[in-house]
Amino acid sequence: MTAPEITVATPADRDAVVGSLVAAFGKDPVLRYLFPDEETYPRYAAAFFGHLFDKRVHRETIWTVGRGASVAIWEPPAAGHGSPQSSLSDDLPTDVWARVQAYDEAVHAALPADPFWYLGVLGTHPDSAGRRWGRVVMGAGLRRAAVDGLPAVLETSNPGNVELYRRAGWEVTDSFSEPLPTWIMQQSTR
Repeated sequence: MTAPEITVATPADRDAVVGSLVAAFGKDPVLRYLFPDEETYPRYAAAFFGHLFDKRVHRETIWTVGRGASVAIWEPPAAGHGSPQSSLSDDLPTDVWARVQAYDEAVHAALPADPFWYLGVLGTHPDSAGRRWGRVVMGAGLRRAAVDGLPAVLETSNPGNVELYRRAGWEVTDSFSEPLPTWIMQQSTR
């Protein structure tokens, strides 16, 4: 079996990446907490993922497989791990924006103080599920963190993902329960 080609996303990949992530996270606990309404989920999730894409695409820290079918959006340590920019608040109603901010603040309060590479989003379009592309595309960021001699960190609110990440070498380092149960995980890349 041939290994899939990993590419660095460019602005031309935005629609494919955002579409894959909106489809991939349709039942994810965090996205359903942030955007619970079925009717508005596609629009609000697209604004959310579009914002994350736009914020990182020029840093060349978005890796894809299958022309955007599987996506890993990483944030390098120099970028800081601050809250979403206010431009996202322009695309969301006040109550939805408040949920985004509350979750973001809870996550950032639990993140390590020392520098790390942050895996903010890892998703595969359901049509490409089961090919192990998520692990492949995640590996690009892990290799980059290893080059920098820094650990990698992620958060998940999907209990089923905790064991998947453990099998990929991640360890739970922290957790919190509000606004929804979330695990902080780390992988030493040194």
